[in-house]
Amino acid sequence: MTKEAQRKRPSDAPQTEAPYLSAGERRAKGKTLRDKVPRVSQELPIKQSMKREHKMNTLYAKRILACAVLFAACAPGLVLAQPTGVDPNADTVFRAMTTYMAALKQFSVQTENSLEIVTTEGQILQHISPATMTVSRPDKFIAERRDHLADQSFFYDGKSLTLYNRGTKHYATVAAPATIDATLAFARDKLDVVAPGGDLIDTRAYEQLMQDVKSGLYIGLEVVGGQRCHHLAYRATEVDWQIWVHEGDRPFPCRYVITSKVVAGAPQFSVQIVKFDPAPKIGAGMFRFVPPAGATAIEFLPLSHSR
Repeated sequence: MTKEAQRKRPSDAPQTEAPYLSAGERRAKGKTLRDKVPRVSQELPIKQSMKREHKMNTLYAKRILACAVLFAACAPGLVLAQPTGVDPNADTVFRAMTTYMAALKQFSVQTENSLEIVTTEGQILQHISPATMTVSRPDKFIAERRDHLADQSFFYDGKSLTLYNRGTKHYATVAAPATIDATLAFARDKLDVVAPGGDLIDTRAYEQLMQDVKSGLYIGLEVVGGQRCHHLAYRATEVDWQIWVHEGDRPFPCRYVITSKVVAGAPQFSVQIVKFDPAPKIGAGMFRFVPPAGATAIEFLPLSHSR
């Protein structure tokens, strides 16, 4: 090692800018998860979170990546006005996707996610992370994210919500409401925890995603992962976002991209659907967390103390 390398301190390393606001700042502005991609923490191994960290030691429970998967499930029969400036063709495809997802009682997905970080020197760094999620409506889901920054699982079994970090063998469990929608709201508002794909598995997904949309375009048919998809592009106040929806009678999302309009370098967060299964095999007890040997229970820090 050279003398110059020996003198170099950790603080000399390029620092990154968090591309989006925290969960608390998002709520203050009335934004949804789509509007804020997670910050990437420089504190390893598990400080990371769509956006949003929550410490996981004796005082804190760290949060899982907010954008692990990307499936919408707008409630059947919910009629909402089409936002001004949105192409009717784009709106038709997007509504068809949310209606289709709402009709699925169970589904699972495997995704590959990419999060871009802009350094103070203006260089864009890309972090890749695989993720999985299995949903059983109305009251169960499990999500996992494994990469070099975090190895975390999120369990909800209709009674309790658990965040488990394999790297440190810490877990936090709290009593939860009886439905996925209510639990997502509880985790966000009380714990400052944003569940993976929360805005997109919420039954109010269409309304939440469209509330800040200024315009939307139907681009056309394209091939994504070997499948023909409708390409839709939307513009909101702070982000542009695109979604590719599978053509045919199974209109599930195949790809999703969010681009910041307020951070220099326009960093992106993207989700590529690797595998979608509308009828997964659900094992008995798969949504219930069972602490492994040697795991340590800790507590979620209440939101009022996490600032």
